Amino acid sequence: MSLYLFKWQAVDEPGTLHCGESLSSQSQAVLESLVQSGLQPIVIKKSARVGKGYWKNRERIAFIRQLATLLQTGLPLTLSLKLLASDHPLPAWCCVLGEMVTKVNEGQPLSTVMRHYPAVFPPIYAQVIAIGELTGQLENCCAQLAVQQEQIMSLQKKVQKALRYPLIVMLIATGITLLMLTMVLPEFAKIYASFDAELPWFTRVLIGASENIVRFGPFLVLLVALAGGVYFRYLHPQEVWRWREQTLWLRVPWVKKLIADGCLCQLFQTLVLTQHAGMTLSDGLRAAETSIGNLHYRHAVRQLTQKLTQGIPLHKALTESPLFPALCRQLVRIGEESGSLDALLDKLAHWHAEQANELADGMAQKIEPLMMLFMGVVVGGLVIAMYLPIFNLGAAMN
Repeated sequence: MSLYLFKWQAVDEPGTLHCGESLSSQSQAVLESLVQSGLQPIVIKKSARVGKGYWKNRERIAFIRQLATLLQTGLPLTLSLKLLASDHPLPAWCCVLGEMVTKVNEGQPLSTVMRHYPAVFPPIYAQVIAIGELTGQLENCCAQLAVQQEQIMSLQKKVQKALRYPLIVMLIATGITLLMLTMVLPEFAKIYASFDAELPWFTRVLIGASENIVRFGPFLVLLVALAGGVYFRYLHPQEVWRWREQTLWLRVPWVKKLIADGCLCQLFQTLVLTQHAGMTLSDGLRAAETSIGNLHYRHAVRQLTQKLTQGIPLHKALTESPLFPALCRQLVRIGEESGSLDALLDKLAHWHAEQANELADGMAQKIEPLMMLFMGVVVGGLVIAMYLPIFNLGAAMN
């Protein structure tokens, strides 16, 4: 269901004008809410659509970090939420936090209130907060959750940057190539045609390619744009197509290692957090499953949860999936046998984080020479094709 941000103006019984914003799926719900509050609506206007992409990780993490800080200073929960709602710069967040304040004042636990906003708070937030409420250590659980989410966000940004770099270079090389083929090479072709001389085969091939691109290029661009729009609008949201897409990524050597370390780091960091919060291993795996974006690793974690419910130890369950390397299985086995699983899960999380960071940092250095070589061959080949006939130009003029 789509949510919209509504701006409204209303008056109370004494006639005082009130202005505000509300988050709802339709204006009728805003009107009913204002009437129930004792206000007479004057204007209710839809101002913006609030989609799933509106709720960013950095705002979530900032909220939970600030909430932990306020709770650690001794402020009550309702007052902390009220302060965060009044000072938040984003109007949709102000609306959500204001509604949360109302529900908490009515006696609902914060974890239960968070579950009313699945698009805003992932399941792990409510699960960890619930443990904090049961143990009386809500501020510590909020602080641990903020640290864990900050680490995951930092790693995700680095992985995305490393994967984005070669794509940007390829787009730049493609743009330069098309620019030279459609704008520069045709001008050279006109000059050479005026001399009525036979051109080298390499130049003729590129001139023919240039003519075809100029003639059919707009249709090809339209076709590619249409196909891309259909894919991302209708096919990409389907899990089966995302599975196929991620399968292709996992077949690229460097990319496979980068994705694997990122997902494993996120898995073990979530398990460490949930273990410290007092959750069972099965509940921790369920929380990790919802937080991992890669469908292959999400499916593997789901299988781990099923095997744990059947009484199979975690290290044996890990051996049945090729996505978990031998080091994971060995350390988890040592942790289960020695009773120090928390510490070894923490070591695995740090190790995979370091591996992902090193690979992400070194990926640009490894790919950059190949990208430069590719651009050099493409651009250099075009330049050679354009200027190669000049060597025979003197003979053609005679």
